[in-house]
Amino acid sequence: MSKPTSIKTSEAVRDRLRLLAQERGMTITELVEDLASRELTDAEREQRALEAAQELGIEYTEQIQRVGQSAWEKVRAHQGTAA
Repeated sequence: MSKPTSIKTSEAVRDRLRLLAQERGMTITELVEDLASRELTDAEREQRALEAAQELGIEYTEQIQRVGQSAWEKVRAHQGTAA
């Protein structure tokens, strides 16, 4: 087990995390760990895009990379409106 730590956040975010955790039958710590493990870093997204292009037989050019990055930006923008 890793050493516990604290994360500073607003009361509103803490309350939302508590509600989300309760709805999933888990603790806030478990929820944060789950969310962090599922969220990809930029490097992981880039690697997956490269692998997907290879599987599809698509040459992974700079243009394809830009289109993919633009798509991820749009996804993140829509995720920001969920709360």
